[in-house]
Amino acid sequence: MLNRTTTPLLIALGLLIQAPTLASTAPRPYTLEHTEVRSVPSRILPRDYEIFVSLPESYHKTQKRYPVLFMTDANYAFPLVRSINRRVNDYGRNLDEVILVGLSYAKGDSPITSRNRDYTPTDIVLKKTRRPSQAEGPYGQAESYGRFVSEEVIPFVAQHYRADMSKKIYVGHSYGSLLGLHLLFRKPDTFDYYVLGSPSLWYDRYHMLDVERQYAASNKNLSARVLMVAGAFEAIQPGSDNPRYAKETDMVKDMQLFELQLKGRGYPGLSIRSEVIKDEDHLTVFPALITRGLLWALPKR
Repeated sequence: MLNRTTTPLLIALGLLIQAPTLASTAPRPYTLEHTEVRSVPSRILPRDYEIFVSLPESYHKTQKRYPVLFMTDANYAFPLVRSINRRVNDYGRNLDEVILVGLSYAKGDSPITSRNRDYTPTDIVLKKTRRPSQAEGPYGQAESYGRFVSEEVIPFVAQHYRADMSKKIYVGHSYGSLLGLHLLFRKPDTFDYYVLGSPSLWYDRYHMLDVERQYAASNKNLSARVLMVAGAFEAIQPGSDNPRYAKETDMVKDMQLFELQLKGRGYPGLSIRSEVIKDEDHLTVFPALITRGLLWALPKR
């Protein structure tokens, strides 16, 4: 017969007996619902990639087609853009639903190696505009990687998903924006909207400004919508002791001058604007630029 003394003891013994069972239960990985990872072997490049795909909540409930947003640096950007998109959208009240496609780094490569090579238009080591000891190369394969995106990734998405390919949005930051500009001038119709954060216009002695001038010399139109965004701390502020201000390159000034250069061409098909976000620097501006980019490119119709 149990008494008041033995009952707590038995309960404690029962917990001790159960504890190893509970502790030995393997934790489950956290997964993002309505997401997929697809392999995209490349014929153009001697390496392979994956894309991360997030489908709208209504995707399996309808037969409609959705605009597609492609983003670079997917290992970082994909879960962030997906979360911001869901939050800003507010259950379909503020944004058109969209298929999100994250462009991952090459299989087997580190993020630095992959983005230095794939997102840059020239080899700064070969051209000796940067010392090999400062570089994690190779560099300068944006042309081939851009072809991979336009000729292999985009057709893959069009084949496997109900994508509205009349509205393709590109999102990149820093070197990712440099790749976006390369695509804009090499093959403008690859995307319809370009959201370019903190574009690295300084790269290779302002190589991209020369590319733009070459484009303007042989083209009378540039059909694209472009939004450029930078953080206010990406400017150089002489005399300030705030460590968040840029020390070497004024990316705000570069962006604004580049905007004026493009506007001065008078391209009838080009819509371009820039925005400087207060209290943000190169490392913090991305979430804010995504919020603005989504509201700009995907307003609720």
